[in-house]
Amino acid sequence: MSNGPFDIDVDTLGNMRPISKVVFSLGSNTGDSPTILAQAVDVLAETPDLIVVDVSPVYQTPFIGEGPEQNDYLNLVVVAESTLEPMTLLDRAFAIEESFGRERTVPNGPRTLDIDIIMVGKRRSEEDIELPHPRAHERAFVLVPWLDIDPAGEIAGVGPIAELVTHVDRTGVVRRDDVVIANPGRH
Repeated sequence: MSNGPFDIDVDTLGNMRPISKVVFSLGSNTGDSPTILAQAVDVLAETPDLIVVDVSPVYQTPFIGEGPEQNDYLNLVVVAESTLEPMTLLDRAFAIEESFGRERTVPNGPRTLDIDIIMVGKRRSEEDIELPHPRAHERAFVLVPWLDIDPAGEIAGVGPIAELVTHVDRTGVVRRDDVVIANPGRH
């Protein structure tokens, strides 16, 4: 079983857990979005048993889907490695969102911070988490920044992001080189 950067026979690990590649998508369209995203990446990097490998450039993207009219989003992707279980990662993402004032009162409403878990290794949906994220392969705001930092990346069971990005509408997706979010793991 290939589960990230190394091929590991998980049955021989005993109490150890395999290291999985984890991909997060972060977005914000309310408040000081550049600062919120930078601080959220820092807080994410403080998660025990999670190592931030790379942080994508920031992209400005239009709101898509149903919901109230709202400002464009700033989006980025974080690629990390972790031994944490998907539900633990999801709980951490929700806690970080909440610490930045995320409220879930209006469906598809504006967000101070939105953190989606796109994938955890080759894990499939379990408990209360859908893996890989069921709409990631349709979203330019995920695929475009992800491609910048992980051109060989792949969504398990769906395909390589370099191919998937050619099938999505990239209208309005603009790289914002004036907003730079540093990888907290690199000095």
